[in-house]
Amino acid sequence: MTSRFFRLAAASAALFAGLTASPAVAQSNDLEAAFDRTFGTQVRAPQSFEARYETSFERRIAQLADGSKGRIGVAAVDLSSGEQISILGNQRFPMASTSKIAVAATFLEGVEQGRWSLTSEFPLMIPIRSKKYSSRAAPVRKGNYMPAIDLIEIMITRSSNPATDALLKVVGGPNAVNGWARRNGIREFSIDRDIATLVRDDGEYDPVSYIDRRDSATPRAMVDLLAGLYQGKFLSRESRRVLMGAMSRTRTGKRRIPAMIPGEAEVLHKTGSLNNTSSDIGIIRTPDGRAFAVAIYVTGQGTRRNREAKIASIARALYDGYRASPRRQYATADYGGD
Repeated sequence: MTSRFFRLAAASAALFAGLTASPAVAQSNDLEAAFDRTFGTQVRAPQSFEARYETSFERRIAQLADGSKGRIGVAAVDLSSGEQISILGNQRFPMASTSKIAVAATFLEGVEQGRWSLTSEFPLMIPIRSKKYSSRAAPVRKGNYMPAIDLIEIMITRSSNPATDALLKVVGGPNAVNGWARRNGIREFSIDRDIATLVRDDGEYDPVSYIDRRDSATPRAMVDLLAGLYQGKFLSRESRRVLMGAMSRTRTGKRRIPAMIPGEAEVLHKTGSLNNTSSDIGIIRTPDGRAFAVAIYVTGQGTRRNREAKIASIARALYDGYRASPRRQYATADYGGD
């Protein structure tokens, strides 16, 4: 039997769980889903709930992240104070191309270990046309060889799928990236397919109403990833300079996180897009040296343009809210950029 059959069978048995509320901060007001631990969960109710928030800042983010037209997940942390906020921060969302940050980080760890170098050349992995679900992995062919530093650049700045699959193959596939994440304490994160297969088979489920655990993560997990990279917990200064430097040059997602952020601030980010879902994650740096890690995942909303508008408005509200909060010294570093 095909894996598709098993996934469909699992979906029919999935359950939906409601709101869990606990004290004080917004992150504790998440709508937690009951996951089928192998496949996914059918969401049988819209994201609508009444939650208690302590501050106008939290209430504003919750209002903007209203999921009546589709699930919206938000997580953020002020890296100068440690102040966190989360809306559906523990619920899984499709990572789409936001996973490429972890692929690059896994490769850069291998550079630090001497397994390969930034000048090592690898072939692009070009997808070959095939029918959806016709094979476990979509067929690919080797394309032009490129230095690893250039593969990282185009996989982040232009979201190149062939470049991503090139490095994913080098590091040992999805399991190697998941292993890197686990070693660094990043939970609720899973890459299960290469990008060629993910794109070919996209649309199997609607992320508004179904939580597919494959190739998914929680917003909190992605904020942990971003914060760890920025603060120097995971990689060397040189590796962080390469990766986050590329994130500062991202060309995709102009209507997402950067759209409403003041020009004097700096945005280092990576976008993601799949069927009925748009996302953007990154670091926002203020002129006075503060930095915020932000992960925003939006499903539904009618159109891609509407999803992007949601991301932009939430990002700006996070920026304004954190800027208005008292600044306190907190253990931090930076990515080593210029």
